[in-house]
Amino acid sequence: MSAGARSSRSSRRSARRTLENELRRLGFARVAGVDEVGRGSLAGPVVAAAVVLPPRDRLVGLRDSKLLSAVARDRLYDEILGACLSWSIGVGETEAINRLNIHHASLAAMRAAVTGLSPLPDFVLVDAFRIPQLFIPQRGIVGGDRRCAGIAAASIVAKVFRDRLMIDLHQVDPRYGFDRHKGYGTAEHLAALARHGYSPAHRRSFRPSCLFDTIG
Repeated sequence: MSAGARSSRSSRRSARRTLENELRRLGFARVAGVDEVGRGSLAGPVVAAAVVLPPRDRLVGLRDSKLLSAVARDRLYDEILGACLSWSIGVGETEAINRLNIHHASLAAMRAAVTGLSPLPDFVLVDAFRIPQLFIPQRGIVGGDRRCAGIAAASIVAKVFRDRLMIDLHQVDPRYGFDRHKGYGTAEHLAALARHGYSPAHRRSFRPSCLFDTIG
């Protein structure tokens, strides 16, 4: 089997509950998965979700939200919220991103998502990063949204929640096509930026280099 075939097959594999099960055997009953979306967008908020899955559920197909179709994400979003023990959202608005920078705004959104859970979790599994100033045992998992079911569930919840916020932004200001590209730097979005300039929803803390000469 070629390396490309192995990679494609791996990307279709569902995230596993191995890490959560290991932690439960150590006595951590409520294990939260945490992920964020919107870090690389040019507009709109960064959104984090924290999800506590039960030890056993009937959820099938949990994986990194980027590997799922919009239809599959919407279906799993409803299934996750119906099956999980608890879930919470943290939002880093554009103003916070401009003030703190995207990295720190993302960490703040993840911290808000975790502390919004009731009751608080016993342990937190985070995609890639550890969350500062979080006084709960935690572990950052590189590639966690593909490896860990709880993090994959959080990535799906965060993605669907943020996509719906971007559709709402499109209703307020349809010039940029937020309902289609969700604020990311597509050719359509860059062309709209060159034509209309920045809106209040856009992040001024970083800009595409190709627009430096065209947007004041």
